Amino acid sequence: MRVDEHLEKLGNQLDGIDQQLLVLLNERARIAAAIGQRRESLGLPTYDPAREKRKLAELTKQNPGPVDNARLERLFEEIAEVPHEKQRTEGKRQLLVSRKTKSEDTVVRVKDAVIGGSAHVLVAGPCSVESREQMRAVAAAMKSVGLNVLRGGAFKPRTSPYDFQGLGREGLKLLKEVADEFEMVTISEIMSPSQLEYAAEYIDVIQIGARNMQNFDLLKAAGQMNMPVLLKRGIAATLDEFVYAAEYVMAGGNERVMLIERGIRTYEKWTRNTLDISAVPLLKQETHLPVLVDVSHSTGRKDILLPCAKAALAAGADGIMVEVHPEPQAALSDSGQQIDIGQFRAFWSGLSGSGLFKRCT
Repeated sequence: MRVDEHLEKLGNQLDGIDQQLLVLLNERARIAAAIGQRRESLGLPTYDPAREKRKLAELTKQNPGPVDNARLERLFEEIAEVPHEKQRTEGKRQLLVSRKTKSEDTVVRVKDAVIGGSAHVLVAGPCSVESREQMRAVAAAMKSVGLNVLRGGAFKPRTSPYDFQGLGREGLKLLKEVADEFEMVTISEIMSPSQLEYAAEYIDVIQIGARNMQNFDLLKAAGQMNMPVLLKRGIAATLDEFVYAAEYVMAGGNERVMLIERGIRTYEKWTRNTLDISAVPLLKQETHLPVLVDVSHSTGRKDILLPCAKAALAAGADGIMVEVHPEPQAALSDSGQQIDIGQFRAFWSGLSGSGLFKRCT
């Protein structure tokens, strides 16, 4: 078949223009990037949208067609975006929490407790520290089955200002006294930077609760502490927000960070919150930090604690947190979700006997 010479000539012309466009587009991107860098060095924003808008208006006025102005605007907006997108991509900092930064799992060691790695941990204790007798009863039950990480709240951020707010510093003292007696590791929530210094006298692990997950001053201050931090996911926080909250702590120099999924707020009413079980493998995949699951706050129900704990371990969690109180019906906070000593023993028996919980050897 004979090739139409005119058609071939037009095709060659189009190919030549495409080559010129390729060169010009890349040259434009280089110059625009240089402008952005210069503006940044002068303390100006790298991108001047007002100037780009004026330039585009001038171009459309000069447009002879056949490309209509609307399409021309879309093309030039896309072209103008190229160098800035490249700068954003190149300038994006690799997160310290990311598994791309550190491929191996972080393992946090606190006294005799090991969190992360090949073994699991069960953190237990009451929602709030209320008395020495209460704490001793829980600690004794835990110690009898070989568990040594005791939790207890001394500062309680409550929805209502009239609810029990915790014993404060006195609660921390009681927690430490009981932990020392039973040789246990202590975890308690801290609500403000001003509490950190004296709290360090009494506790081994700083817990940052769901309502303080984005308390940036507290996150920064915790980053300056030489203490492990257990960071809870906020009640409506995305995983991005959760991970960046952990990054605040690590950016301060504190690498001993642990994450804990505690359920998120949804439309569901059958449970207190919704346990986002998918968060466990995602966080394990995207970060190198230990990941725990709080089955008490995520469910708010005693009857499903065990299956949810098993599901968490099966999904890859490094540990479980559960609330235990000698007399839940008399508890000053979260009485409905705390289990008593007998229920705790049954919970532990079911969890340890499931084959999913691996003890540290």
